Amino acid sequence: MLALRLLNKIMVLLALGALALAASAQETEPAPAPKVAPLTIAAVTLPGAVLHSSYYVALKAFGGVPPLKWTIVRGALAEGLELDEETGQITGQPTQTGDFKIVVEVRDSQKPPQTAQHEFTISVAPALTVRWRTPATVNGRSIEGSVEVADATSDDFDMTVIVVAVNEYGKAFALGYQHFTLNRESTGLQIDFGNTLPQGSYVVHVDAVAEVPHRDAIFRARLQTPNALTVTAGP
Repeated sequence: MLALRLLNKIMVLLALGALALAASAQETEPAPAPKVAPLTIAAVTLPGAVLHSSYYVALKAFGGVPPLKWTIVRGALAEGLELDEETGQITGQPTQTGDFKIVVEVRDSQKPPQTAQHEFTISVAPALTVRWRTPATVNGRSIEGSVEVADATSDDFDMTVIVVAVNEYGKAFALGYQHFTLNRESTGLQIDFGNTLPQGSYVVHVDAVAEVPHRDAIFRARLQTPNALTVTAGP
């Protein structure tokens, strides 16, 4: 009887020891590494830039393991703009106009790293633009037409537009003059012009001058008819 009791105690002790060892193994076993979300770049349309004006935009990425590194793998930014490889910020003052396409890659800090790419376009517009709304044409003894002026900046312009017709002898005749305030981010204000002229051959010139006094800035834009316009009617 005594031997049976002793055997039962030994079996209980062994069972308790096995449980303790199992619990200890569970405690020392490392926790599984958290899953890392796939690395992606936010697909957004970047704001346009204005020639010789400060520009800022921050590219955004999701997932991956920081810190991230940003690079341009195809294409190029306008001169004057640059991408910060640590922050993903594009800053500067562009010195070229046009549409600039770039493919940006972001890389995380995993080993091996995750990467993601996306194509962006930054359009750089001149601060002041002038374009034909109705190209200059001869109407009897007159030359008539219209232009549009646009302000791409965040400033109002103190605006002057002068339109003249210059004949084959270099003499200029006024076709239009306007002085007004062009509101910021205006997309196209129409300006009509026209006048009766003597017989002759004329090239029409449009000169637009915009001033921003508090910035001590002046912007200019010009148009010219590609060919001379001939006025044949007359007294």
